Amino acid sequence: YPCMQCADIFFLKADICQLGMDQRKVNVLAREYCDSIKKKLKPIILSHAMLPGLLEGQEKMSKSDPNSAIFMEDSTSEVETKIKKAFCPPGVVEGNPCLAYCKFIVFPWFGKMDIEKGAKSGGGTVSFDKFEDLAAAFAAGELHPGDLKPALAKSINAILQPVRDHFEKDERAAGLLKKVKGYKVTK
Repeated sequence: YPCMQCADIFFLKADICQLGMDQRKVNVLAREYCDSIKKKLKPIILSHAMLPGLLEGQEKMSKSDPNSAIFMEDSTSEVETKIKKAFCPPGVVEGNPCLAYCKFIVFPWFGKMDIEKGAKSGGGTVSFDKFEDLAAAFAAGELHPGDLKPALAKSINAILQPVRDHFEKDERAAGLLKKVKGYKVTK
């Protein structure tokens, strides 16, 4: 299987391989293969942290379980539903996928996170300029999952809206999306 993944890089003529840390060995294999065939232009490796799956016990997202991940083509309501069902135990920071999304997506994108607290949490808006402050408030019980999740869904939806607009307004893109959605995902 690693050889097939490596071959994909060359078949696709990829200049840049942007994958999770779990795929780093395959990228290194591709670069080493370039040495053996004396290819001067090697693919550039961009490895990044992997987001956990949204459901309990999932170390990484899985395309075979649509509820475990947010997809670029997810509707506003799909994102809200997935985040609402996401594993997010009160006070637990480690292994909490909602907090991972905040750390690796929301804060780098917006530089902050505003959270509307519900009546049960005292109401009002609380703003965080650093993920560490949000994590500390969550760990201390000052921030409830019922308040965090709607703010996370709102942030993710704001990020995805330009993508949705593109697929809605561009006829070619809409056709491509329809074709991609027609493919069956296998494990």
